[in-house]
Amino acid sequence: MKKLINRVEDVVAEQLAGMRAARPELKFSEEPRYIWREDNTDKVSLISGGGSGHEPLHAGYIGKGMLTAACPGEVFTSPTPDQMYECGKQVNNGKGVLFFIKNYTGDVLNFESAVELLHFDDIPVGSITIDDDVAVKDSLYTAGRRGVGATVLIEKIVGAAAEAGYDLAQCEELTLRLNNRARSFGVALSACTVPANGKPSFELADNEIEFGVGIHGEPGIERRSYSDLNTLVEQMCDEIINTPAYTRTVRTWDREAGEWKEKDITTEEFKQGDQFIVMVNGLGGTTQGELYGVYGKMAECFDKAGYKLARNLVGNYCTALDMEGFSITLLKADEETLKLWDVPVNAPALRWGV
Repeated sequence: MKKLINRVEDVVAEQLAGMRAARPELKFSEEPRYIWREDNTDKVSLISGGGSGHEPLHAGYIGKGMLTAACPGEVFTSPTPDQMYECGKQVNNGKGVLFFIKNYTGDVLNFESAVELLHFDDIPVGSITIDDDVAVKDSLYTAGRRGVGATVLIEKIVGAAAEAGYDLAQCEELTLRLNNRARSFGVALSACTVPANGKPSFELADNEIEFGVGIHGEPGIERRSYSDLNTLVEQMCDEIINTPAYTRTVRTWDREAGEWKEKDITTEEFKQGDQFIVMVNGLGGTTQGELYGVYGKMAECFDKAGYKLARNLVGNYCTALDMEGFSITLLKADEETLKLWDVPVNAPALRWGV
């Protein structure tokens, strides 16, 4: 299978070198590997990261009004604790560091190690784990729901909050609240090709889809026959609308006690009359035209449910290499959320108001 790469082992390094050449406003550390901006001198620093292959997530969202820094791992592989630790030290300005963690076991363990190391260096630090995928409760990569598209929306909103002067505790609380108001669901029409494997990660017949797929190609609810766009979108919207409240144990860092605290938290319900920020997200191999086709049918379905779509994104924001497919993310919004969403943002992959 043809790919625009040289040696498999150099894929991430070469792609980051290209980004470095294209984005001179960003700063790059090669060992350990992380990317940051230097203009965040008096506000909470926001850091995310994860395996490469989901571009533009996360490095594409470093910029004023969004992330301060990102830690890219190898393809579909968690970054290491030293990446996150050194990155946290680099962007620390005394106002605190907040990590956004997608709920994958490796990411959670490594980010939590970095939180503890930064705490021992007397750096105010916190973290929130994002788990918005309603397709499955547990998967090959997670205990509990996976973190997927809501990560983009949350990074934008909390980025605006940090710019507005929210302190670390306020940013942490806002992130947790937004995560409890988010639901995502994805499908694949074809598999992605991990460079190290050189072939699709799974096989689908011409009339099959993976219903509820993860962003690493993890299985979803089941394989279903595919008939047409409208039927598929209706099925996905039904899953999002009819998902019941979900209670799970959440770990947060207690900065005063210097230890992890656990508490049970339940997601919020979606009701008629609620307003939402919605994202139709391509997984890497789906055309923009097809995504607009999805949006049209999706808007019709949610209108019937009494949902008000106040803001939207349509495009490739959290991908899975070259996977043909898409996901739908709904984030229940209030006036504070919409006000923060509308704040200007200037990142490589998301820009408005500037």
